[in-house]
Amino acid sequence: MKSSISNLIAGVQIAFTQPIRLEDSVVVEGEWGWVEEIGTTYVIVRLWDLRRMVLPISYFLEHPFQNWTRHSGDLLGSVFLYVDYTVPAVRKELRRIVENNEKWRGQVCVLQVTDATANAIQLRALVDARDAGAAWDLRCEVREKLIQFLQETYPHGRFPGCNFRKDKTKRNWLAPIWKPQRKRAKIAWS
Repeated sequence: MKSSISNLIAGVQIAFTQPIRLEDSVVVEGEWGWVEEIGTTYVIVRLWDLRRMVLPISYFLEHPFQNWTRHSGDLLGSVFLYVDYTVPAVRKELRRIVENNEKWRGQVCVLQVTDATANAIQLRALVDARDAGAAWDLRCEVREKLIQFLQETYPHGRFPGCNFRKDKTKRNWLAPIWKPQRKRAKIAWS
C-alpha cells in the first residue's frame, strides 16, 4: 500500500515538474534508452538494443538519472586516440571528416592534446551532433577515419607499440604488426 501511494504521489510530481517526457533520451541504471511510456505508477524505457526496462515512477524522484534531451537533443561526442610523439596534430583531417558527414551539427570541431605519458600522447576529438544516436554514430565514424588516416599517412608506427603494413591476405586491409616496447634505461638523479 505504501509503495502504491508513493508511486501515485510521484506520478503527480512528475506531471508537474516534467523531469522526463515521452521520447526523452535517458540513462537509467547504466542503460541508455528512450522514454516510451509514462503510466500512473510506472515508466517504460526502450533501451538501445530494443529491450524494455520497466521502472516504478517513484524511481525518477528517488534516484539520479541522465536526461539527454531535457531541453535539446544536441550532444557533444568525444573520441580519444593514443599516438606517439611524432604525430602532428590532425586538426585539418578531423575538420575534413566532419564537414563531409551529415550527422555533424556544425558547431563544435575541436582536437586537443589532453594527456601525455612516457610513451604516448592522448588526442581528444570533440564534435557535436543533433541527438544521441547521431552522436554515437559520428564518434564511431570519426574514430575509424582518423585511425585510417594515421595508418595510411604515417605507416611506420604512430600508435604506441605497433606498426602497420598492408596485409595481402586480408584484401589489403591495414593490419597492425605489434612490436614490443623497448625498455628504457632508468636514470638515477643524485
